[in-house]
Amino acid sequence: MSQRQPVQGAREQVARLLALVPYLHAHGHVRLDEAATAFGVTERQIVKDLRVLFMCGLPGGYPDDLIDVDIESLESPGGDRVIRVTNADYLSRPLRLTPTEATAVIVALRALRSGATSDDTREVVDRALAKLEQAAAAGAAATPLVDPGDAPDAAEVALRARLEAAVGQRRQVRLVYYVPSRDEESERVVDPRGLVVEGGAVYLDAWCHAAEAPRWFRLDRIRSAEVLDTMVTTTDAPRELAPGIFTQEAGAERVTLDIAPAAYWITEYYPVEAVRPGESGHHQVDLLVADQRWLTRLLLRLAPHARVIAPAAYADAFRSRSAVTRSLYTDAE
Repeated sequence: MSQRQPVQGAREQVARLLALVPYLHAHGHVRLDEAATAFGVTERQIVKDLRVLFMCGLPGGYPDDLIDVDIESLESPGGDRVIRVTNADYLSRPLRLTPTEATAVIVALRALRSGATSDDTREVVDRALAKLEQAAAAGAAATPLVDPGDAPDAAEVALRARLEAAVGQRRQVRLVYYVPSRDEESERVVDPRGLVVEGGAVYLDAWCHAAEAPRWFRLDRIRSAEVLDTMVTTTDAPRELAPGIFTQEAGAERVTLDIAPAAYWITEYYPVEAVRPGESGHHQVDLLVADQRWLTRLLLRLAPHARVIAPAAYADAFRSRSAVTRSLYTDAE
């Protein structure tokens, strides 16, 4: 009696797919039974893998972007059962990481481990880190060393570790923080409570002594963080996340702008609440504004491609500032 094949999970299938295309490129046209023997699975499983491969390719999803597999030759009664894969030259070599890519993955895994709450997750990450670091060390002699400081997000990983230490030691932190709604940096002393991840971004939950209120600080907007010798003076527990907690800040007011195509770039550069199509290629944009001065400066940059629809006070403030600006040029003439 033949042994039953082990159940194949998604993890095993992905690993097999990453090796299958280089194998086929190296051996030319391979028969289905030969590939099944080489990978230790059934012919049916190889066909299932190839059907998944058929839906993979480069970004875009158009026919020319996807890998092409001749499934008919494998399943039709008259087929020669030879595997033919085309339009996959970019996968012709086994997966290898450059020193920069390996360093970036190592930094990301260390960040993942620092935020892991499960022992099982930490164990899996530790195994992956050990393999990556060993491989990176083995390849160091053949390739130039890469400064880990140049890896993507390395500074944020170091900042996160420093803030986590401050939380554990209950020490105050002096932050220099960029406030996008006012387009300015501010310095404040905070009592750190904890770090949370929301929408792919990491936030510091802390009591801000300048605002005399709890605040959330995005780590990628923290310009510097100095852990002080002074102990925290507040004892509040870390806050729980609530839906929409990061969509607006205290005191922010919704402003609606009418923008021409030349000013549409602001919808990608600044966080906006909504974008609605208008007339003649214009759009109406809703955004939260905590400082009227910031909006006025933005509108001066966008003029004449943007105007305030509501509230009226913001429109009046811009017209007044715009008149003053024009007068400066008139007086100079």
